[in-house]
Formats: sequence, structure tokens, C-alpha cells
Amino acid sequence: MTDIAAGTRLVCNWCKTQNAVGASTCDRCGAPLDGAKRVSDSGWREAPRLRDMTEFHFASSTCQVEGEIVPVAEINLASGDWAFFEHHTLLWKDEHLELDTLPTDGGMKRAFGGMPFMVTVARGPGRLAVSRDNTGEMVTLPLQPGEEVDVRGHAFLLATHSIDYSFIRIKGLKNILHGGEGLYLDRFKAKDEQGLVILHGYGNVFERELKASEVILVEPGGFLYKDASVTMDTEQQKLKTSLFGTQGLWLAKLTGPGRVGIQSMYHHHETD
Repeated sequence: MTDIAAGTRLVCNWCKTQNAVGASTCDRCGAPLDGAKRVSDSGWREAPRLRDMTEFHFASSTCQVEGEIVPVAEINLASGDWAFFEHHTLLWKDEHLELDTLPTDGGMKRAFGGMPFMVTVARGPGRLAVSRDNTGEMVTLPLQPGEEVDVRGHAFLLATHSIDYSFIRIKGLKNILHGGEGLYLDRFKAKDEQGLVILHGYGNVFERELKASEVILVEPGGFLYKDASVTMDTEQQKLKTSLFGTQGLWLAKLTGPGRVGIQSMYHHHETD
């Protein structure tokens, strides 16, 4: 990603954080600062591929990326810092690192939506590592105070203590996938200080900024995340066939303004 000079600082093209001159990776998201910005003709930009052993910071803690095929996030939590994650993504932890559970609202709605009942909290000081047991990319999303993003279920690896965690329901969209009462998305919102959400995307991850009222249709299995300002609905495309007359193709309709993230490996919720 090409750096943009801002006085004596370098601005990361991924998260817009200012970094010291001479830095090779962003201190807030880990994105390389010495590569070309990759954007397709249609406006999709590649999420930065985090280099093996890249280290970046949040609050008083650090995160180091290990591996590239099945990436691991190793977290060194400082005293007073904490982070949360789905319990089955834990790879290892220090013996003395304190674990707890995060209270989650929703009750049976979470069960019907295929969302985790148990979200684990790790409290510093100490180290731990989290990973999804599948190939793909690690995506870092630093959030400014008040900023919020919606993420497909079972895609987030870890979120920091300054992030509020809840969920929203998109009526009807889960019927596209395998029936049910609607698609449930994890919602992450930064409170009164900057926070960090780390995601896992299957295959490669791409992001596009939608203008106000701009619409894009996405295969539901390819959807990964969106800004809360982006609305999501369903739309059926009717296709003529010689055998059955017409066939319906259901797509997720996303309307700007805001960011939309997709993954190149289609992954449906019934396989989560």
C-alpha cells in the first residue's frame, strides 16, 4: 500500500493512522506501508495481506501475526487490558492468564440465529493466540469512538476491551441460505476510545466504499462485513430457463453510504 506523506508522518491507506517516517508497517492495523495500493477498475481494494511476524499495538497491548495460510493472532495483553473472542478460536494461552465469559444478550434468539452463547474474555497480563482452523486472510479493523461495523457470524477472531458487542437481525436473508428467522450479524461499536476488531475472511478479502444511495448486490456467502450505515436487504433476480421457465437468484442488497467487505471463498452459515 502506497504511503501518503502528512508532514513528518506517513498515513496508512488502510486505516488512515499516521505512522512515523521509516516505519514499514502500520502501528494500528499492521498493513504494509511500502507496497502499491491495489484497487480494481470497479473500485474493490484488496485488504492488506499482513506479513508473517508483523506486530502492531492497541491500548497498552500488542498483537503479532504468525503464519500466512492459516494466520494466527498472538496477543500480549498488558495489565488492565482485556479482549474477547469465541471460545473455540483459542489456540493457546499462558497458564496464569485469567479467562472469564462476556455476558451476551439475546437468549434463544442467539440460538436460533446460530450465534455463539459463549464469548470468552481474556484479562491481562499474559499472552494468548487465536485462529480459525481454515485458510484465508486476517483482516484488522481499527474503530474510532462511535464507529460501528456489522460482521457475518463466526467471522470475528478477537475484539478489544473498548468495543461494545451486540447483534442485529436482517429479516429474511437467512431464508436465502437455509431457512430460518433471518440472518444475525455481530455488531461491534467503539466506545470512548479507539478499539480494534480482527476478522478472518475465507479466501481473499476485498473492500469497497459505497456512496450515499449507491447499491451493490452480493452473493450472501461472500458477504463479510459492512459499516452500520450500510443497509442490507434481499433482492431476487429472476432468470429464464428452458426447463422450469424461471429460476430465482437471491442476493444481498447493500445500500451506501459506507464500507462493504467481501470474501472470495463463498461460505454459508449452515457450514459454520
